[in-house]
Amino acid sequence: QVSLVESGGGLVAAGGSLRLSCAASGRTFSGYAMGWFRQAPGKEREFVAAINWRGRSTYYADSVKGRFTISRDNAKNTVSLQMSSLKLEDTAVYYCAVATYFPTGVAESYADWGQGTQVTVSS
Repeated sequence: QVSLVESGGGLVAAGGSLRLSCAASGRTFSGYAMGWFRQAPGKEREFVAAINWRGRSTYYADSVKGRFTISRDNAKNTVSLQMSSLKLEDTAVYYCAVATYFPTGVAESYADWGQGTQVTVSS
């Protein structure tokens, strides 16, 4: 099992930027693809982005393509999500998770979820 802890959430104005981080411990982090999901109040969990184990291939939801960038540092056991041009609809709790295969945006294909970090975009 991989233990995941997200950080970097907060309050940001629309159009601003924020960088989320996910620190992993436990099983060998570098052997797994990773992903970010988000969940807004009253909505289902939504796929955001994924990255393969080497960090050379990425996969994004259409709603964030061109605005968000996922990256990883296997030496530091971290995966990050750089968010730019933030919109009100990006407000959600953001979660990182370990992917069972890549690429996939299906939540059931992910395991070992973190506890989430809140991102709130204000007008």
